[in-house]
Amino acid sequence: MKRTHLPLNALRVFDAASRHLSFTRAADELAVTPAAVGQQIRALEDLLGVVLFRRTSKGLELTEEAAAGLSGLRSGFLHIEDAVQAMQVGQSSHVYTIAAPRDLFAGWFAPRLAAFRATAPEARFVLVDGDLTDFTEANLDLALRWAEGPGDLEGVALGPARRVTVGEGAWIAWPGDGPPDGEAQAPLRVGDAGQALAAVAAGMGKARVPLLLAEGWRALGRISGWADEEACRRAYWLVAPLPQWRQKKVKALVSFLVG
Repeated sequence: MKRTHLPLNALRVFDAASRHLSFTRAADELAVTPAAVGQQIRALEDLLGVVLFRRTSKGLELTEEAAAGLSGLRSGFLHIEDAVQAMQVGQSSHVYTIAAPRDLFAGWFAPRLAAFRATAPEARFVLVDGDLTDFTEANLDLALRWAEGPGDLEGVALGPARRVTVGEGAWIAWPGDGPPDGEAQAPLRVGDAGQALAAVAAGMGKARVPLLLAEGWRALGRISGWADEEACRRAYWLVAPLPQWRQKKVKALVSFLVG
């Protein structure tokens, strides 16, 4: 019989009934009705082509065929329980693999990871560069992305979808933003918002950057010259597939970052 065709639920019912030698007590353990237990046992007998229980004046008793397979069945269930516990231990691990854009890590994320570790000294981090890293290939727990939303993943925004202009002088352009309409071509183009902020800090001009990132740089005393904020389409999002999102360790970190 192929693994995909194993009647695991019926086998679980058989295990309970064989331990109690009573459909009623097995039903109590499994939170079902005695009739449901009987149905599962009859279906299993039909599938296997053997009789599993015999009714006697003293109650139920196992047939020789049933007793012959019981030890292996219970050993199999113990292996399944061990496997489930091993997977749960992996989920409760304190090692986080996270993908984050370099500019966000340097200007906002790193100080908050340090603060999180102060509350959870056992936490360990593996940081992967890039906001488009594949979760499966990189074995990620969580990713930070500059996006319009979580897409097909579970996620929460780290802040509002807003941007702000910082610095003075000529515009500094980066792939997420260029000079406003009517402005002259930018004399300086850089690779990301973090480089734009570094150029602003060096007095090379002004740039329009994500509000969250600018707030991080300002908190570190690296920039000044704050202009009006404005809404934009994108924000920084914490995202993960649903299985990772449900992990206790991921929930703890997400709660700390957005709390």
